[in-house]
Amino acid sequence: MWRVRRAAVACGVCQSLVKHNSGIKGTLPFQKLHLVSRSIYNSRHPTLKLQRPQLRTSFQQFSSLTNLPLRKLKLSPIKYGYQPHRNFWPARLAARLLKLRYIILGSAVGGGYTAKKTFDEWKDMIPDLSDYKWIVPDFVWEIDEYIDLEKIRKALPNSEDLAKLAPDLDKIVESLSLLKDFFTTGHKLVSEVIEASDLLLLLGSPGETAFRATDHGSESDKHYKKVSDKEKIDQLQEELLHTQLKYQRILERLEKENKELRKLVLQKDDKGIHHRKLKKSLIDMYSEVLDVLSDYDASYNTQDHLPRVVVVGDQSAGKTSVLEMIAQARIFPRGSGEMMTRSPVKVTLSEGPHHVALFKDSSREFDLTKEEDLAALRHEIELRMRKNVKEGCTVSPETISLNVKGPGLQRMVLVDLPGVINTVTAGMAPDTKETIFSISKAYMQNPNAIILCIQDGSVDAERSIVTDLVSQMDPHGRRTIFVLTKVDLAEKNVASPSRIQQIIEGKLFPMKALGYFAVVTGKGNSSESIEAIREYEEEFFQNSKLLKTSMLKAHQVTTRNLSLAVSDCFWKMVRESVEQQADSFKATRFNLETEWKNNYPRLRELDRNELFEKAKNEILDEVISLSQVTPKHWEEILQQSLWERVSTHVIENIYLPAAQTMNSGTFNTTVDIKLKQWTDKQLPNKAVEVAWETLQEEFSRFMTEPKGKEHDDIFDKLKEAVKEESIKRHKWNDFAEDSLRVIQHNALEDRSISDKQQWDAAIYFMEEALQARLKDTENAIENMIGPDWKKRWLYWKNRTQEQGVHNETKNELEKMLKCSEEHPAYLASDEITTVRKNLESRGVEVDPSLIKDTWHQVYRRHFLKTALNHCNLCRRGFYYYQRHFVDSELECNDVVLFWRIQRMLAITANTLRQQLTNTEVRRLEKNVKEVLEDFAEDGEKKMKLLTGKRVQLAEDLKKVREIQEKLDAFIEALHQEK
Repeated sequence: MWRVRRAAVACGVCQSLVKHNSGIKGTLPFQKLHLVSRSIYNSRHPTLKLQRPQLRTSFQQFSSLTNLPLRKLKLSPIKYGYQPHRNFWPARLAARLLKLRYIILGSAVGGGYTAKKTFDEWKDMIPDLSDYKWIVPDFVWEIDEYIDLEKIRKALPNSEDLAKLAPDLDKIVESLSLLKDFFTTGHKLVSEVIEASDLLLLLGSPGETAFRATDHGSESDKHYKKVSDKEKIDQLQEELLHTQLKYQRILERLEKENKELRKLVLQKDDKGIHHRKLKKSLIDMYSEVLDVLSDYDASYNTQDHLPRVVVVGDQSAGKTSVLEMIAQARIFPRGSGEMMTRSPVKVTLSEGPHHVALFKDSSREFDLTKEEDLAALRHEIELRMRKNVKEGCTVSPETISLNVKGPGLQRMVLVDLPGVINTVTAGMAPDTKETIFSISKAYMQNPNAIILCIQDGSVDAERSIVTDLVSQMDPHGRRTIFVLTKVDLAEKNVASPSRIQQIIEGKLFPMKALGYFAVVTGKGNSSESIEAIREYEEEFFQNSKLLKTSMLKAHQVTTRNLSLAVSDCFWKMVRESVEQQADSFKATRFNLETEWKNNYPRLRELDRNELFEKAKNEILDEVISLSQVTPKHWEEILQQSLWERVSTHVIENIYLPAAQTMNSGTFNTTVDIKLKQWTDKQLPNKAVEVAWETLQEEFSRFMTEPKGKEHDDIFDKLKEAVKEESIKRHKWNDFAEDSLRVIQHNALEDRSISDKQQWDAAIYFMEEALQARLKDTENAIENMIGPDWKKRWLYWKNRTQEQGVHNETKNELEKMLKCSEEHPAYLASDEITTVRKNLESRGVEVDPSLIKDTWHQVYRRHFLKTALNHCNLCRRGFYYYQRHFVDSELECNDVVLFWRIQRMLAITANTLRQQLTNTEVRRLEKNVKEVLEDFAEDGEKKMKLLTGKRVQLAEDLKKVREIQEKLDAFIEALHQEK
C-alpha cells in the first residue's frame, strides 16, 4: 500500500515536470527525476530498486526497568543531482520525448483497460471482513480522531488517473496483495496509517500541497543546511517525546478497557454465573504464607526469607502517599508533620471485581469508592496502631495485615514502616529512634526483601537519613528501588536542575539501586482524589523540562511505571526464592518430627489450641460432676463448715454471757435477745459465705485432684486460672439471704425437743463444743505459762521470765477460785489488788492488765469444766424437761440452747444445699464456659497457661507443616500460571 501512495506522488511529480518543460529547449536529465518516478520509468535499473522501510510500531509489553521501545521513522533518502552529458544531447532528447509519448499513449489505450479490469478482479477476490471486525482493536475504528483521512483521500489521484499513469501491472498486483495483508492484520494496518500520518506531518503538506513536486528541493536543502544541529536534535527529541506520549495514552486506554472487561468477568464469576468455584488468587495464597510466617518463631535456624516490598523513608518523605497511589485509594491516616505510621502495615494488593479493603482478622469490607468507608478504614487503622503501641512507647513492631482488592491493581505485598527520624521530639519515648531503626533493619535484613527507598525531592539530599541505612542493608543495590517524591516542588525550587538528575542517578548518595524513579503524589492537599493526583502527575511530566532535556527517561516517571516495575521485581524475586524456602522448611519439618518421636513416642502431636480444647472438655466434665454430689454430703459439709464459722460467736457472745445469770428466766431472755440480733444482722450472710466457700472447695477438689494415669500436669496452670476467674465472676443469688433469714429465725424460735434421741444428740453436740473450747483454752494457758515440770524434765525445756510471772499469777488465781467456785466472770478491783500484793510478797512484780489476761483464761477453763460436769448431769434430765423442770433442782436450759443451734444448722444446711444444686452449680458452670470462651480467644493467655517443651515442639511442628503445605500449594499454582 505504501508503494501505491509513493507511486501516486511520483506520477504527480512526473506530470508536473512534463507540463513545465514542454516547449523548452533541452530536457531534464533522467537522474533529476524523483526516485519513485525513476522506479516506475525503468523498473529494471540496477540502482533504482526501492527498499521498503521496516515498520516498528508494534506495542511491546515492557517493564519500567527497561526502556520503552520507540518507533523511529526512517524515511528513504531522496537524492537530487545532474549528470553531465557532453555529446548528442539533441538525439537523446528526441528519443526520450518519443518514449514518453509511447508510454502515455499505451497507458491511455491498452494499459488503462487492463489495469482497471485487473483491479476489479483483485477487489472481488478480497474476502468480506465485516464479520471479523472484532479482531481489530477499538482504537483503529477511531483512527480518524487522530488523522484526517478525508484530506488524504482528496490529495490522492483517482483510480482512472492512476491507471493511466501507472501501467506496470506487476507493481499494482503486488500493491493489492499488500493491501489484502493489511486488511487481515488490523494491528499492521494501524502502524501503516500512523506512518502515513507522520510522513504527512514531516512533509508539512495540508491537502494537495503534501504531494507538491520537489521543484524547489534545492531551496529546501539550503534551508535545512541553515538549521543548526542542536535545533535538529531538539526537534527530534520533542517529536520522539510526543510519539512516546501518544503510545502511552493508547496503551493506557487499552489497559483501561482490559480492566473493565476483567472486572465484568470477575463479577460474573462472583455471582456464580459460570457455576464454578473460584480458585484463590496467587497473591492471596502468598499473603497467607507470609501471615503464617509472621507468627512462626524463627527457631531451628529456619528464617523467613520470602520477598516483601519494604517501604522505608524519612518521616514525611511521602512513603504513605506513594503506597496509596499504588493501591489507588487514600487508605492511611494522615497528619501535618505528625508521626502517623506507628506500626508496620502489611498491604496485600490483588485483583478483584470491586475496590475494597479488609483486615486479616475481620470480615468487614470497606468500599474504597465511598468516602465514608475510606474515613472509617483510616480511623480503624489508627485505632489498631494505638492499640499495638504499649504504654510508654511511641511505635510498635506488631504488624497490621490489610488486604486491598480492585480491578487493575498490581499483585504484590508491601510493608509500610514507620518513618525514620533524626531527633526525638516532645511526647515521644526516648528510645523511639532506636526502635524505628531496629524495626526497619528487621525487615530489610531479609536477603530477598525489595527495599523501596523513598526520598523527598523538595529537601536537601544531605538531610536524608534513610539512604545510609539502606546502603548498609543492601550495599550493592541488587534489591533496592529508589523513588524521588515531590519532583514538582524540586523542579520549581531547586536552582540547578542537574542536581535532580544527580539524585535520580544516585550520584549524591552512597547507595546503589536497581532502578531510579521520580513521582509526584499531589499538590499537598489531603482531600485530593487519586484520579486527580494521577492527572496532575501526567500533566506535570508532559510539560516537565526534566523529560525534554533528557535528564529523566520516560520509563522512570509516574507512579504507574513505578508500580509496574516493583511488581515485576517482586514476582521475579518470588520465583527465584520460594522453592529454596520450601526446601528449608522440609528439612526443618523432618528434624522436628524426629525430635518428637524420640521424646514423646506415645503422645499425639497436639498443638496449643488442640491442648486447650482437650483441657476445656476435662474442665467441663469436672464441673458437671458437681451436680452428682449427694445431698447428704452437701448437708454434712455445709453444717460442719457453718458451725466452725459461728461456733466462736455462739460460745463467747451468746452462751457464756447467758450462763453468768443467776436463774433460768434471765438465761432464756438473754439467749432470745442475742439470737434475734444475730439472726437479723450476721447469720444469713455468714451462711451464704459458708455455702459459697464450700462450693469453691468442692469445685477445686474436682479440678485439682489427680486422675491416676490419665492425669496430665500440663493442664494444671490452666485449670487453676479457670477456677480463680470463674470464682471471681460468680456471685450468689441476692435473694438467698432474705429467705435464709426467715428460715433461721423460725428454727431458733422453736424450743420443743420431741424425743430422748434429740435430747441426747443435743447433749453430745454441747459436749463436743465445750470440749473443743476447753482444749483451746488449755493450749492458750500452756503457751502463757510455759512447759510443765514433765516437759521440762523430759524435753529439757525452760520457762521464760514472762512465762514464770504468768505461772505465779495463775497459781494465785486458782487458789482464789477454789475458795469461791461460783465466782463471777469478772474480778473486782480489790481482788486484783489482793492478788498483786500476794505476788509482790513472793517477789513477783505484776501489773493489773497481766492479772486480768491470766484471769480470763483461768476462769474460762474453770467455767468450761463446770459446764461439762453439768452436761453429764443433764443426760437423765429429759424427763424433767418434759415437766418444764418443775419440782426439780436440775435446770438444763443450756442443752435446749444447743439443740436450737443444732436444729438451725441442719435447716440452714438443707436450704443452702437446695440453692446449690438447683441454682448455683448451674450458674458456676455457665461462668466456667464463659471463662473458657474468653481464654480461647486470648492467644497470649493460652501461651502463658499452656507452656513447656512439649507444647512448643508441637506448636512449631504444626506451623512448619502448615507453612510447607501453603508453600507447596503456592508453588504449584505458580507453575500453572507460567
